[in-house]
Amino acid sequence: MVVDIPVQIRTAHVKQKRMELYYPIVYGLPNKEAEHKINYEITSLMKKLMVQQGFYQNPLTEITGSYELKTNERGVLSLTLSNYAYSGGAHGMTVVKGLTFDTKTGKKYSLHELFLPQADYVKALSSIVAKQIKERDIFLLNPPFKEISSNQDFYISDKALVLFYQLYELTAYAYGIPYFPISVYEIQPLINEQSPLGKML
Repeated sequence: MVVDIPVQIRTAHVKQKRMELYYPIVYGLPNKEAEHKINYEITSLMKKLMVQQGFYQNPLTEITGSYELKTNERGVLSLTLSNYAYSGGAHGMTVVKGLTFDTKTGKKYSLHELFLPQADYVKALSSIVAKQIKERDIFLLNPPFKEISSNQDFYISDKALVLFYQLYELTAYAYGIPYFPISVYEIQPLINEQSPLGKML
């Protein structure tokens, strides 16, 4: 039996004028191509966030970037990158994005790839999110809640799929970034068992 040990990760630190970033670098993988793919996706997303937040367009924008590991086991690496940008005014803006990989191949997974091809995962997940919104009494900017996006932001953490929304996307700034953890057992019949989510079962 092959045991999928956690991947080795070191934290890179980049500090320049108006910018300080901490991000993960994967190393020591037997498959060097997979290692390269994972590191490429991480740095690409980081650069994309900086463009999205106006770092290059606005000389007043300051950015602080960090990351959190959510899963590093069973051949699955799931993490979030978080960028806080401040350009003056009442408050800055944080953007959080999730990345989930198969560490054997380096493949990055989209939400739909976690589920069986015919599974109506949008309907099932939307129903669970709607229930949590009601139970947690989350104020909605644009009620009523309709459904999640087919490419909703997510990460995998232990035995849960965690869906989340950006600031102002679902609720007011004061509520922060809303996260919706969903147990893998609640959606087990829909899950593609070969996917990173399937490996959590």
